[in-house]
Amino acid sequence: MALIVGAIVASFGRVLFAAKTPEVILPSASAGPGDLSGSGSQLQDYQRVEVTPQTVQSVVATLARPASFFRELTVETFWAGGNSSTQVQVWTDGGWSHSIQALPSGAVRHDLTSEETHYYWYDGSQQYKSAPADEKSSDLAQHIPTYETVLELESEEITAAGYESRGDMPCVLVEVQHADLLQRFWVSVNSGLLVSAETEDSGQLVYRMTAYTPVQSPCPADGSFALPDGEVLHRVGESS
Repeated sequence: MALIVGAIVASFGRVLFAAKTPEVILPSASAGPGDLSGSGSQLQDYQRVEVTPQTVQSVVATLARPASFFRELTVETFWAGGNSSTQVQVWTDGGWSHSIQALPSGAVRHDLTSEETHYYWYDGSQQYKSAPADEKSSDLAQHIPTYETVLELESEEITAAGYESRGDMPCVLVEVQHADLLQRFWVSVNSGLLVSAETEDSGQLVYRMTAYTPVQSPCPADGSFALPDGEVLHRVGESS
């Protein structure tokens, strides 16, 4: 299972997609599959682009995650004869991210990540470990794919794309095939956050992430970015 999860998260190691992308109008909640809508005044400033495998990278390039927020998500893994589910809470602010995972074993894991360092520990301990971090470390700690990696793909690797509601939220859908692995991403057009993701291995569902609860933005003032020994590394509202 560790190998499958590793393949899910790390399967997009490609050259950065560097083509200049046009500004686009994102679909509204009332738009149909593959449609984009906007007012006449908006159309004077933006290019109307359908959400297709050929244009979806341009659409994704216009999306941006909020710099400060709190949300909850569920990560599930599936295998022959069983499955597991992990509940995750995430606080993000000022370049810092703190995720708390309630693991199937009953243990509670903390991951505190900045742009340079990743700290992790378990409830009940004041001891922690650290490692170098990069722009994907926070997503890896949450066991979710970094959806922006679709910008690194050759367009022919995207097998389907469009507009689709997921958890009653309007999303851009991107589907990518890598050998026997089929990955789907649903990205909210409102928040720019990944709402859901799925991975199938040889036609069998092996991974699913869902985040359907409302996002709180900015991050609540009581969000904690402190190590288990009490050292505060960041306070909500401070610049990184």
